[in-house]
Amino acid sequence: MTSIGGAEMVDWNLAVATATRLVRPGPEISREEARAVVAELRRHAKASEEHVRLFTRMIPEGTEPEDTPVLVVDRAGWIKANVAGFRELLRPLLAKMESRRSGGPGGAVLGAVGGKVTGVELGMLLSFLASRVLGQYETFAPATRELPAAPNGGGRLLLVAPNIVHVERELDVDPHDFRLWVALHEETHRTQFTGVPWLRDHLQGEIQTFLDETDVDPMTFLERLREAAQSLSGAGRPEGENGEDGGRSLVDVVQTPAQREVLGRLTAVMSLLEGHADYVMDGVGPEVVGSVSEIREKFQRRRAQGAGRLDQALRKLLGLDAKLRQYKDGEKFVRSVVEEVGMDGFNRVWTSPNTLPTKAEIAKPAEWVARVHRKAE
Repeated sequence: MTSIGGAEMVDWNLAVATATRLVRPGPEISREEARAVVAELRRHAKASEEHVRLFTRMIPEGTEPEDTPVLVVDRAGWIKANVAGFRELLRPLLAKMESRRSGGPGGAVLGAVGGKVTGVELGMLLSFLASRVLGQYETFAPATRELPAAPNGGGRLLLVAPNIVHVERELDVDPHDFRLWVALHEETHRTQFTGVPWLRDHLQGEIQTFLDETDVDPMTFLERLREAAQSLSGAGRPEGENGEDGGRSLVDVVQTPAQREVLGRLTAVMSLLEGHADYVMDGVGPEVVGSVSEIREKFQRRRAQGAGRLDQALRKLLGLDAKLRQYKDGEKFVRSVVEEVGMDGFNRVWTSPNTLPTKAEIAKPAEWVARVHRKAE
């Protein structure tokens, strides 16, 4: 990002270098095995397109939505892709914070600390996340030579091969079934955004509104990043100890009343998208994934448990616990609505932003059915 009157708030190149250096090594695997995994994931991603489209009926027969690339990446590739996405999405917020830094009381301190420290701390957080993400549909991904994206600002689908191999070994499940199961979930996200033309712009507008309303002191933001980074080394305050702030997430620090309204709408949309992907993954699964019941049971148990006290504290700090609730609450919403009005009735949710569920409706699906269906009738 072009700096405004001084050093950048975040040294993005240093964030990439730090995260790449600190990220855990992937599972031991021969070069031949790695090639086979990559090839299989690409095949599963292609096969998942038809499975998801037939099950969801989101894309009318005979139409072909804008194509988006499928990239099988390692942990370093995931880090680079996400730093590029963060850099683009946070540009307005960081420009705003940069202007405040130059004239604010914390300007001198931030000028001394600079983007180097922030870059290191962001890199530490990304190194934590990079070993945990199985796949991701990048909605706002800028295209680069290494990481192509769809034209006109479209997205790309990432499948993180070493993480998929690590989890399938940890769960002791059939690797071929597990890879297809993951591909079904991520392909559902790609179908959501390619099959609903207005969805990307709607989400981007909501996120930008959230960022425009951000009124956070740069020193507070930096301190919050430092607290998260210190947790990685065990130096941070354990969750829930020594003060009421111990249970807050990074998102909490940038919430004004107006932002809370936007965040409520975003939470509802993300719950819908994640829950829909889980519902589709399990709905298609029995037809094409022989061991889907075993995979789901073991994976849900792993999701809920985390990897220990440090992992749980970081999940809370980064807001990952909220994401886990989105899977659960969103899947219940989708299942309840489909049972009530069928798949085509559920698909009215994609008609316009006005038919998206509210946060309250996610918890009470009958209220969405009453609003969207009975009013229309």
